[in-house]
Amino acid sequence: MVNYAEESDGFGALLPAGLSDGLPPAATHEADLIEHFIAAFSRRGYDRVKPPLVEFEETLLAGTGSRVANQTFRLMDPVSQRMMGVRADITPQVARLALSRLSRAMRPLRLTYAGQVLRVRGTQLRPERQFGQVGAEIIGSNSVRADAEVIVMSAEAMISAGVPELTVDIAHPDLARLICEGLDIQPAGLREALDRKDGAAVAQAAGEHAPLFSQLLRAAGPAEGCLATLRALDLPDAARQELDHLDALVAAIRESAPQFALTIDPVERRGFEYQSGACFTFFARGVRGELGRGGRYHCSGGLEPGEPAVGATLYLDSLLRAVPRKQPAAKLYLPFGTTTADGAALRQEGWATVSALEAESDAEEAAARLGCSHILRDGAAQELKR
Repeated sequence: MVNYAEESDGFGALLPAGLSDGLPPAATHEADLIEHFIAAFSRRGYDRVKPPLVEFEETLLAGTGSRVANQTFRLMDPVSQRMMGVRADITPQVARLALSRLSRAMRPLRLTYAGQVLRVRGTQLRPERQFGQVGAEIIGSNSVRADAEVIVMSAEAMISAGVPELTVDIAHPDLARLICEGLDIQPAGLREALDRKDGAAVAQAAGEHAPLFSQLLRAAGPAEGCLATLRALDLPDAARQELDHLDALVAAIRESAPQFALTIDPVERRGFEYQSGACFTFFARGVRGELGRGGRYHCSGGLEPGEPAVGATLYLDSLLRAVPRKQPAAKLYLPFGTTTADGAALRQEGWATVSALEAESDAEEAAARLGCSHILRDGAAQELKR
């Protein structure tokens, strides 16, 4: 095939940091992945929606969207003279659709989507500021089986796409807060220490409750072992209820997919801007950054009352690094003078054809130069010798 250089050729410097051109075959690879995931989710009854790239600021950043306001680009609409925002995440837009245009649709509402997002800044693990998202949401259900369905469906779709050694890391952003509230502890300094996974700072900030929070910090690991450690702790009632939910979630996942590698980090909350309750992150061994994340949240588009919801968002930039590219389709060169009918018949057979636009002195050389693997000779496709 034609060799398209993916490294910078000087023109890359014209693009802002964190933005890049999609070249062949990477652009085709991304399109194939989108098609794969949308098809996988559609087969499970998820209907596709397509919210706009840009919305008025007051709707884009209302409700659930307020949590990503600091990552949102703003611009002035020259028509209405109102401020608009470029979406930094698609989930808040799906929440708005569910509560407005789809408010009368039967619940639970299953929706899927794919599109590009733009963020103000990248991170160390994800320097890209523009990247693709594909995801699925269940809106209107509090059932733990909804959480399990989204996790298992997303993981199975990634595995079938070719993601190697997938792991699912489950977290609960509110668990530490609920423990602090139940024990009447001011959580600020303790919460920061837990975020840093700093055992000494956790012990100092927790005071007399240092043994409890130290065990909480050390509990992270394989799901069943972590749950056993957490069940042995003397937790306040509200935290105990959330632990029961975690236990039920792991059991529901194991029922559908006993082979999954499940871990739990009971104090992790970074990156879960609007989720509450059980959350999850997908990783693959040897792949930089998370492949996706999601969890339970309150579906609100600035319209009250909201609804319970759970969803997963997969990141195409990470998935492109995790999933092997398909072999490019074989291209058949049609020498100058090949009839339109012959070309159409060959494409009907499954060939990707490249037609000569003018008479060539050496058709085989032209075919090789244009990345073709075969050439049409005497009415038949023949493999190139060179």
